[in-house]
Amino acid sequence: MTDHTALVVGGTSGIGLATARLLARRATVHVVGRTERPIDPELIPHWADGGDPGQIGAVVDKIGQIDWLVVSLSGAEGAGPIAELDVAMLRRAFDAKFWAHLTTVRAALPHLAPTGSITLIGAVSARAAMPGTAGLAAINGAVEALVKPLANELAPIRVNGVSPGLVDTPWWNGFPPEQREAYFAQMASRLPTRRVATAEDVAEVVALAATNPNLTGTVLEADGGARIAALT
Repeated sequence: MTDHTALVVGGTSGIGLATARLLARRATVHVVGRTERPIDPELIPHWADGGDPGQIGAVVDKIGQIDWLVVSLSGAEGAGPIAELDVAMLRRAFDAKFWAHLTTVRAALPHLAPTGSITLIGAVSARAAMPGTAGLAAINGAVEALVKPLANELAPIRVNGVSPGLVDTPWWNGFPPEQREAYFAQMASRLPTRRVATAEDVAEVVALAATNPNLTGTVLEADGGARIAALT
């Protein structure tokens, strides 16, 4: 029986689910999702909106002490040329990711073990300077900007971030398969790694950030070299 408890908010699909499965090898893992769905039997599911203080507060109260908190929340909005971005849409996108991250962290704070950790998931758009990603850059930049000040403020609780690049997750399922595959092939040819990441690739980095006792105040890049490549 493990002595650690992990909570992955946004843990029912994509990077969050892959991370939860990995952490389940060494912890009791609770996952939070907004929509009820079948989940792995080794994971303990909760259904709540991470951006709702009452809902996420009720979940963490039920769990009790948390050693490793991973926040993997995101939305589907925020991309597009700046001249065409709808401000109301961009506010929704901030609500879905930045404010949901912040709300979850605040709710979990009273329950975090003194030797625990918080890991936030940003994205390479925060610094890759790709046209059409100003809104995404602002959202993910805001998430990642939390890491260093919180690492100082909350010490000895460790705070880290992970910044993925292009990852093959269900986020892309809304695109026609042919369009998605063509885009992945095009982008992979420009990445130094020459491949599109899997959720499991990124989950290994998230698990490292969450569990390594010597990491804090760090945003780990897991982007296949996207931040140094010419992707425009």
